[in-house]
Amino acid sequence: MAQERTTGRRRNAKGEGGRLRAELVEAAAGLLAETGDELGLSLREVARRAGVSSPAVYLHFADKDALLADVLASRFALLGQAIGAAVATAAGGPGERLRAGCRAYVDLAVRDPGTYRVLFGGRSAVDLGRDFRESQTSAPFRSLADGIAAAQAGGAVRRGDPARLAVPVWAALHGIATLRQARPRFPWPDAGELVDDILEGLLGLPRATR
Repeated sequence: MAQERTTGRRRNAKGEGGRLRAELVEAAAGLLAETGDELGLSLREVARRAGVSSPAVYLHFADKDALLADVLASRFALLGQAIGAAVATAAGGPGERLRAGCRAYVDLAVRDPGTYRVLFGGRSAVDLGRDFRESQTSAPFRSLADGIAAAQAGGAVRRGDPARLAVPVWAALHGIATLRQARPRFPWPDAGELVDDILEGLLGLPRATR
């Protein structure tokens, strides 16, 4: 029987198992970013990229779904960090912070389409369980609704239920992100300008002064 080849990875020292787990997550995320195929994710290929044997994967993850959950959680965390950093450094009031967060969302999709495909492409993350759905996939929506509520409190956007207003805004942002990937040759306007169109049209947020 042929032995499985690895890349000759050095064995982790005692207490470094967490590093291997993180490397497996990164290997799986990279593979998904390239293929966009969650259902066809190969644990053997993930192990090869991480430089370990296939059985080593099961020391950290019970099955492929467990690995996928960690991959998606890590990528949602990256998205949240990007939005949070943009909001924290935005100049101006709550309306401009809302704009910065929305632009950061679209910017990640444009700048790193592979990561965005991991988040919202292929099999839906809701297949991984209700708890996962509530804790991970709804985070961008909650962040958007909170941003709208803050902008309302500052008088920057129209009144209404923030969660209800967030639905068409999120759908429009997602549309920009996915359509730019699907139709790269289309003469798309600047992504930031499209975000301004959405916020002005759906929420009444005046365009940023230049």
